[in-house]
Amino acid sequence: MSFSATVLTLYPEMFPGPLGLSLAGRGLGEGAWSLETVQIRDFALDRHRSVDDTPAGGGAGMVMRADVLARAVDHASPQGDPRPRLLMSPRGKPLTQARVRALAAGPGAVILCGRFEGVDQRLIDLRGLEEVSVGDFILSGGEPAAIVLLDAVVRLLPGVMGNAQSGDEESFENGLLEHPHYTRPQEFEGRPIPEVLTSGNHAKIAAWRRAQAEKLTKERRPDLMAKPPHPVQK
Repeated sequence: MSFSATVLTLYPEMFPGPLGLSLAGRGLGEGAWSLETVQIRDFALDRHRSVDDTPAGGGAGMVMRADVLARAVDHASPQGDPRPRLLMSPRGKPLTQARVRALAAGPGAVILCGRFEGVDQRLIDLRGLEEVSVGDFILSGGEPAAIVLLDAVVRLLPGVMGNAQSGDEESFENGLLEHPHYTRPQEFEGRPIPEVLTSGNHAKIAAWRRAQAEKLTKERRPDLMAKPPHPVQK
């Protein structure tokens, strides 16, 4: 069974967007994964197709209604659907490479893209939505975040990346940021490729890359260094 993604959104025309290009697009065309969009307004309860209302207790903005969203979620993910239900939200747990790999190993995902001030908490609780954040910043809606999540997941699906080992030494796979990369020309504006990389000594190359990854991680993401070390991929 291929990975099946269903995105609930007010803007289905935003998909597949970048997901229709490059590796993700090729995988989509070849059936490595599938993508369905659901227009949330189709489940509105009034002739104006309203999906939001003023926040209880007052305040600025609007809140997406639980009753409308419940109808959309139940349609997209009926009882027995094994796929996790995700809500793209800045207050969610940060998306990690470990979570991406877990999603890629599963049957797919149902992704709700919020808008306005957010989603009625009762919908989140009663439909068991997992809130996921792609960073400590605010977007105009959940759609760009959903695209980021799906791009990260889809590239790990079998057959999508040309070389399945391409992702083994990438940033976060070993608890470290990725080491620097070099390619021809041998010298560029007075700077040569580090000699060790052209030595042919694979043990020294591996040690150099590991040391560079640790150095970059310590400089840029010391929080990662504080976590338990990951074993070196072989």
